[in-house]
Amino acid sequence: MLEERELNQHPLVVVISGPSGVGKDVIIDQMIGSNRLGFHFVVTTTSRSPRQGEQEGINHNFVSVEHFKKLIRSNKLLEWAQVYDNYYGVPRIQVSDALADGKHVIIRVDVQGAKRLKEIIPEALLIFILPPSLDVLRSHLEKRGVDTENEMKKRLLAAKQEITQTDLFDFTVTNKEHNLDQAVNRVIQIIETESLKKPTREIRL
Repeated sequence: MLEERELNQHPLVVVISGPSGVGKDVIIDQMIGSNRLGFHFVVTTTSRSPRQGEQEGINHNFVSVEHFKKLIRSNKLLEWAQVYDNYYGVPRIQVSDALADGKHVIIRVDVQGAKRLKEIIPEALLIFILPPSLDVLRSHLEKRGVDTENEMKKRLLAAKQEITQTDLFDFTVTNKEHNLDQAVNRVIQIIETESLKKPTREIRL
């Protein structure tokens, strides 16, 4: 039955966004761990340094600022942005190759990037991850090493502004504290349901 569902699925470009510290990476890590062969998780390119535990080619492709600018000039990035003094971009070839293989493309970006991807790919499926509260978000940011009050205020102000833009997205999913599996399952359910809808979302790059 599962195989029949997968045969009827139409490959989507899925954009997952949300405030810094909301748990986008953790949700995507859980989705990767589910071994769903029909998903391709885009490894974004960034000019920032790796955080503790991050691996090249798994969490991001880590490059110099100059190399990143070369990728921009050669049109090898589908979308890119400068966020908190660092550059982030989506490699164009990863998206086109995965769609050609019939896989759903999962892209994790900030709200700014989600807006641009919606302009580039109007039929993309946009999912916004919400925190249960700003207090929980603050706690997550503290665990990630945001240790100055000035930086914390900047991140929380950005989060408040991003949360007001959820109308841009097709769906919102709340990442409740100590209930990660529920958020992961909801994201997967949304993707699978939308991929079976008729008419299909026609993706053109």
